[in-house]
Amino acid sequence: MTDPRMTLQTQLVLKAFTSDPTQQRYGLEICDLVGLASGTVYPILARLEQAGWLESGWEDGASVTDGRPRRRFYSLSADGAEQARDALARSHRSGRPQRAGWNVSGQTDPGVVPS
Repeated sequence: MTDPRMTLQTQLVLKAFTSDPTQQRYGLEICDLVGLASGTVYPILARLEQAGWLESGWEDGASVTDGRPRRRFYSLSADGAEQARDALARSHRSGRPQRAGWNVSGQTDPGVVPS
């Protein structure tokens, strides 16, 4: 498999996962975390999953009782966690522009609201 394109948007999505590698996240949660539209985030999630960096699965039927569609949860695969950290480190070292409001660890900087 080939590595996914490391765009600024892809970096933001990866940072959402690497900030807490064991946390499962669903698509709209990631959109809220990184400040990107679903039309940007979902294709990135699909590319990362196709590359083997992410794994996904549907939540159980509990959502039916909540009256909402089931959520698809994504998490870093074992290999994906290492690849994501390496890719983010390479991007940081290369001097590629980082989005304001995000630090290298993937946490928002205090007092700065991601746009």
